[in-house]
Amino acid sequence: MTKEENSDIAIVSSKGQVVIPQALREKLGIKPKTKLIVYGFDDAIVMKKINLPDIQKELETIYKKVDENIAKFGELSEDEIEEIIQKHRRTKHSSVEGS
Repeated sequence: MTKEENSDIAIVSSKGQVVIPQALREKLGIKPKTKLIVYGFDDAIVMKKINLPDIQKELETIYKKVDENIAKFGELSEDEIEEIIQKHRRTKHSSVEGS
């Protein structure tokens, strides 16, 4: 946040749960199942929205590429499979930097 927002009061439940005010959830795009990193800083609790990659989709993409290479070239060595994984990571990393 670059400017001070209107404040609101949140109450901690007996289970330790805190409800983030609706206006703030909407502004930040926080929906059910959104991941937040939570840490303490001095006398404050800081929450930051994080985007974790969908591991299942990542693995499916890699498996598909390995399967395509096996169909094309036959059996692959561990080094060849590792190269496919590294190439996928480099491609993904460069597309994130370009965003």
